[in-house]
Amino acid sequence: MGFPMAGERIQIHSYKHNGNIHRVWEESIVLKGTQSVVIIGNDRTTVTESDGRTWITREPAICYFDAHNWFNIIGMLREDGIYYYCNISSPFIWDNEALKYIDYDLDVKVFPDMTYILLDEDEYERHKQMMNYPDVIDQILRRNLDQLIFWIHSRKGPFSPEFIDNWYEQYLLYRT
Repeated sequence: MGFPMAGERIQIHSYKHNGNIHRVWEESIVLKGTQSVVIIGNDRTTVTESDGRTWITREPAICYFDAHNWFNIIGMLREDGIYYYCNISSPFIWDNEALKYIDYDLDVKVFPDMTYILLDEDEYERHKQMMNYPDVIDQILRRNLDQLIFWIHSRKGPFSPEFIDNWYEQYLLYRT
């Protein structure tokens, strides 16, 4: 199957547990692609929702996808600092069509001062019932939420001070 190559333009497809498409990012540039990690960048890319509505991202973003952890991390570069939006999700897969993952509703928003808030707990509980998330999935997701919060506190991976800036510099080289 291979992995996306640096400089390649790809789509990102987010699904729900029941297999329905949730959201599609039309174009992102791969900055690093291995079997363990894919890092991509995008700016002002079109996003299509499951109901067909579209919107365009407002700022440059560096996105971190991990094959071993049940979360992905989006670092958004804004004038007043880097904001992170973290999705509790399945690990990614790459099938030569798109980078794909299952979105499990729980999200963590991290502010430039590294404070954070947990979002969408009610949506998670509703979908857990509607889509019959197995107990084992619930346990994996809760464990990975704890792992993500540990990464935030310890400034690990994408939360390290230079991570987003360094990958954004790489993104600017490929963007032209």
